[in-house]
Amino acid sequence: MTPTDIILHQQSRMLELAFDDGKRYKLPFEFLRVYSPSAEVRGHGKGQETLQVGKRNVMLTEIEPAGSYGVKLTFDDGHDTGLYSWEYLHEMGQYQDAMWHDYLGKLEEAGASRDKA
Repeated sequence: MTPTDIILHQQSRMLELAFDDGKRYKLPFEFLRVYSPSAEVRGHGKGQETLQVGKRNVMLTEIEPAGSYGVKLTFDDGHDTGLYSWEYLHEMGQYQDAMWHDYLGKLEEAGASRDKA
């Protein structure tokens, strides 16, 4: 699964991806940041995830190819260690609503906010 089009929308803070299966997704920068595939966010195993807070206005500042399998995204909060495979980005698009709902639930449970303190 590979993208046929990648468009960075700075104004609306979205990364738009079209895939060779005909699917097209718009992924908000905040969503991409809080679900970074990096060890810093995901940890090294189940239950070691670090809840990302205060990322509502995060900006995506750079997109670099990562071989032929994905991209490395750099955010304006300094985060740049996540390598997003095309497969993972497609999954994020496919399950965006459920993943976002899950994230908002975890924030609420932690008494945390999407806004910076």
